Amino acid sequence: MLNNLEMLNLAKEACEKAYAPYSNFNVGACALYDSGNYYLGCNVENASYGLSLCAERNAMSNAIVAGEKGKLVKIAIYSNNRTNCMPCGACRQWMAEFKKDKELQIVLESEDSKCAVFTIEELLPYGFEL
Repeated sequence: MLNNLEMLNLAKEACEKAYAPYSNFNVGACALYDSGNYYLGCNVENASYGLSLCAERNAMSNAIVAGEKGKLVKIAIYSNNRTNCMPCGACRQWMAEFKKDKELQIVLESEDSKCAVFTIEELLPYGFEL
């Protein structure tokens, strides 16, 4: 299994591939599943802003395309524009959809260039579930 720093470094590599010509706000993500597999994603913007795709949802979509049947246990998010780059509300809900449990960890680069870790419960305490 990847550790937090390894995941953050992979998210950083994915960030370099971002397509963000409108906001110039690049983001990369590394999603780790309980199968041990990980998937990368970067944000992809569109001139019609509502059609843009966040890095986190891109990484989780890549897992689905690859046939991942496991559950999300950890996701690292990196931006070269900002430390502590929090996921948006839509991405938080997506994470809640695919999480293994309420202990899903969200790993961010902290102010001191280390890792800040939050749970999905902390970031989305009343997420929608069926």
